[in-house]
Amino acid sequence: KTPSAQNRAPAGKSPKKSTANPEQTPEVTAARPKPAPLSKETIARTAAKPDAGSVAYIAIVIDDVGIDQKRTRKSIALTPPLTLAFLPYGYNLRQLSSEAVAAGHELIVHLPMQPSLKDVDPGPKALLRGLSEDEIRERIAWNLSQFEGYVGINNHMGSAFSTWDEGMTVVLQELRDRGLFFLDSLTSPHSVARRVAAAEGMDVLVRDVFLDNEADVERVAERLAELEGIARRRGFAIGIGHPYDATRDALSAWLPTLAEKGLELVPLSRLRRQ
Repeated sequence: KTPSAQNRAPAGKSPKKSTANPEQTPEVTAARPKPAPLSKETIARTAAKPDAGSVAYIAIVIDDVGIDQKRTRKSIALTPPLTLAFLPYGYNLRQLSSEAVAAGHELIVHLPMQPSLKDVDPGPKALLRGLSEDEIRERIAWNLSQFEGYVGINNHMGSAFSTWDEGMTVVLQELRDRGLFFLDSLTSPHSVARRVAAAEGMDVLVRDVFLDNEADVERVAERLAELEGIARRRGFAIGIGHPYDATRDALSAWLPTLAEKGLELVPLSRLRRQ
């Protein structure tokens, strides 16, 4: 989901419009703990790179699963370990998430957040800039109660909310307290997630490549090649795709080639140590 694509609602029924006023940006007044300095462990995880002769790691995240049941199950059927980001307002989530874990995939929650386009609905219980701190915490709790077995979250849309320091502080505090990590889908180049996380003594993961802004097999293959290049230069890379037919077809052809290229597909959480 890029600035051009991130505001699209997933396939399926259009969720009910949120009622909070996106123009209102109340000050978060509840007391927050004093920001902690970055721990040595956090600094080490952020700075560490694999040895020059070691394998390079790639994590593939599939967003928007849980709405289209057929395409969700086709994503689950892909070679593991993928990281599947389930929308919390999807359908049959407990069954689908159980099937995904049994197939060897990792789960995260695809948390809806306010986009920059005012006429696009991110979904029910989305995090909006018009909400108080207590309302944000309540909505986070609801979104995290729809299925089990997840290890972190990433943002669904969120090009407006992810630029709001106070709101992202609440999100990252909640994740820290629950032992979860945050993947910044980077739907806005002005996201404050990394800066806020550093102030809270946390680290976050950040998306490198959107694979299917153009849902065409050849274009997705080009983005996968771009992802490979990043992984070889840095030691790891993170790509985000969607349960499109073209994305699935491109991944089906690409995943079996990784080992011969000196690349390893890993669950997203593995990269927290990089």
